[in-house]
Formats: sequence, structure tokens, C-alpha cells
Amino acid sequence: MFRTRRAQSPVDLTAGAIAPARRRSALLAADLQDISWRRRAAPALLAILLVGLADFLSGKDRYLAPLMTVVPSIAALTLKPRELLLVCFLGLLAVFGLSHYDQVDNINDERFLFGAMISYLVLTVFSAWVAHIRMRRAAAFAAVSSVAEAAQRALLRTPEAAVGPLRLAVRYASAADEARIGGDLYSVLETPHGTRVLVGDVRGKGLGAVQTAAVVLGAFREAAYDESGLRGVAARIEASVERHVPDGEFTTALFAEFKAPGTVELLHYGHVPPVQVTGDGTALIIESPDPWVPLGLGRLAQGEPQSLAMPFAADDVLVLCTDGVIEARHHTSGEFYPLADRVGPLVRGAAQSPADLEAAVGRVYADLLDHTGGALGDDALLLLISRTA
Repeated sequence: MFRTRRAQSPVDLTAGAIAPARRRSALLAADLQDISWRRRAAPALLAILLVGLADFLSGKDRYLAPLMTVVPSIAALTLKPRELLLVCFLGLLAVFGLSHYDQVDNINDERFLFGAMISYLVLTVFSAWVAHIRMRRAAAFAAVSSVAEAAQRALLRTPEAAVGPLRLAVRYASAADEARIGGDLYSVLETPHGTRVLVGDVRGKGLGAVQTAAVVLGAFREAAYDESGLRGVAARIEASVERHVPDGEFTTALFAEFKAPGTVELLHYGHVPPVQVTGDGTALIIESPDPWVPLGLGRLAQGEPQSLAMPFAADDVLVLCTDGVIEARHHTSGEFYPLADRVGPLVRGAAQSPADLEAAVGRVYADLLDHTGGALGDDALLLLISRTA
């Protein structure tokens, strides 16, 4: 059973493999190579400066140059091997300079300096090897991430700007964390039973989430053509998930069917409620007081899910999203993104043309990034739907 209540007043997905530039970008981000080498060298250079100042300020009766052995270890964390050798050479020159300043001229001091020099050189070579291993592991991580992201992009086939009687505009952004890929999914199909839409969110991230999304989308693309009703479509997907997805994994989903002119049928499986924006910019949240359980948990529920037929005028826009949108936190206050409060003015009038709808989804996405300070902690999907003329 559903009810409606009135709300208070970045990179498109394309099918195919990841471009080499995108893979290189993944490598750079994974190993801090997306920032200038000067910034990456700053910690090691600062260590050289601090050791030098400490030795200078402690006077000539204190010999602190051996502390320079911390430099190779620090450099190994951020620098490439050649960059590390260059910085460590500067540290070696600093050791010689401090030795001259402290007047290291007796046999005991010279032995101590010789031991410190050998230690410094051994640490430098070892740190360069560590930096090399670090970069190899970063390259392997970037390769796996790129392949996984390519699989996700191939799985989520971007629909045309118009499917059947619908206009579409979509924005999908992967999270800016180490997981890189998640389980947000969507599909829009023109079938003999009307134009059908699925938006979902798989629990978890990584390749496991992509595999579950593949099961859900594959089942939807088959059942949407065969089943005469949305509940039949959802039941087919539920059966497929129970067969092919490990126990405990689930997918929230929202089904929509555009069949009769001026109406939309919605079927809610624990997903984020859609927002309907009317021609004057009024936002209505279409939510369920008792939503059905997510896909994969149907055996825990009794009864059958109920769909709802809603009016959908020619100047209305239906805003579908995943929880990565409404749970995006403000970059300073930590508040969730108030989609229902912000979307009305941003989407008002977007049903007039495909260009207006595309511009509207761009405004919503830009507003979301402004809210979070430019980075998303989870995958985020925005799908705007309006009727063609």
C-alpha cells in the first residue's frame, strides 16, 4: 500500500572497455601519482630540513646527522624509485654538510660517520626496492579495478534518450573510494506490455555486487518481455536471485511500467522512494508505508507485493535514484542530501524537451556534488523520466 506526501519547498555511463587513459588515471590515484612529485617529495624533504635544523640548533657538540636515515623510509611511501634516489642523494649531501659543520675530524667521529653513511646507503637501496614493489602492487590494483569497472559499464547498457513513450536522462557516478565499483543498476525496456523500468541497488560493493547485478538485470531483461504484469516480472527475478545469488545478499529495487497514457504503475521492493516533480516544480515523494522486502529476501515475507497506479502527466518528471544520492553527506555538516527539497526547482519545466531533461539531470548532479564537496562516498544513480510529446 502506497501513499504520497508533498515535500517541503559527475560521467555518463557508456558501454565498452575502459580507455587506457582511464586505467592510467586509476593507477595514478591508487599510488598517489596523480599529484606533483614536489608534493610527494615534500615529507622526505621536510625530514631533511628538520634533521639539519636540529643538528644546527643543538650546536657543534651534538652530532645529529645520523638521524638522516629516516629520509629513505619516508620517501619510500610516496616516491618512485628514481625520485627516491634523487631525494636521498640530497640527504646524503646534507649529511656531508653537517659533518663539516660539526667538525668531524677525530678517528671515533669518523668511524661513527662511516657507519651512519653505510646504514644510510643500505636503507636507500632497500627503500628504492620497497617503492618499486609498492608501484607494482598499485599497478595490479589499478588493472583489476579497471577490468571490474569495464565489466560494470558493459553490464549497464546506457539507454537511448527516448525509449518508447519516454524521455530519459541519466547520471551514474562510481564512488570515490577504494572499492571503485558498486551494485547500482538500471534498465529501461520497450516491451509488448509497455515500457518497463528497473532501478536497483545491490548490497555491498566490488565484483560480488557486479555479479549479483548481472543476475538481476539478466532476469529482468528476459521477464520484462514475457510477463504481463510487474509482479510476475519481480517474481521471476526473485526466483533467479534465490538460485544464483548467495544467501544473505539482497537487492533493493523499484519497478515502473508506463503502459496506459497518463499513468505509471510502481512496484516497490525496499528501494528509495521516487520523487514526482510536476510542471510547476512541486515535488511529491511516492513512498510506501509497508514496502515489500528487497529481492533475495522474499522467502522471509508473507503475502504478495502490491503495485500502485499513479497519474503521470505530460509535464511531469519522475526522479529515480539510489541511496548513494539521498545518503550523500554534506562536506561540513554531515547532513544527508535533501533530494525532495532541492529537486523541484532544479527539474521544473524539464519535460518540455530532451535537452531540458538532460540539463535538469545535470543540475541535480551538480547540486549533489556541491553538497558533498565534490566527492561521493557511494555509487550514485540519477534517472529522470518524462513523456515524449
